[in-house]
Amino acid sequence: MPRIEFYVLSSSDAPGRLRAACQLALKAWNAGLPVFLRGSDEAQCGELDDLLWQFKAERFVPHDLHRDAPLSPVVLGTDEVPSAEQGVLINLGSSLSPHVERFARIIEIVNQQPELLNACRENFRAYRQRGYDPQRVEL
Repeated sequence: MPRIEFYVLSSSDAPGRLRAACQLALKAWNAGLPVFLRGSDEAQCGELDDLLWQFKAERFVPHDLHRDAPLSPVVLGTDEVPSAEQGVLINLGSSLSPHVERFARIIEIVNQQPELLNACRENFRAYRQRGYDPQRVEL
């Protein structure tokens, strides 16, 4: 059963949410874990791709879009089936991934934007209804 955590940001800043996702992807990759960074759509995956090249000038995060290299250490996608099992899912989508059971750890990143807060509350309830015990982590 995956460990599920909701990382709660204190601001409603959308770029801050993407930076937090990149930082968490770097941390998981440094720990030797495969990472699936799930964007809300293709455009957000493109933003994440650009941001992963820039956010740490002194550190490269090996990443690719799922369609280009599904076995990359950090994979960017939406609802594709992850190629690596038991890795980390960083979910930026507004719904649950259809592949929850394939991950050892799931991180949902929440900011204070009202629409996103509502979607994340629904996700929290959905995890509980499935028998998971999601935890809240303040950032």
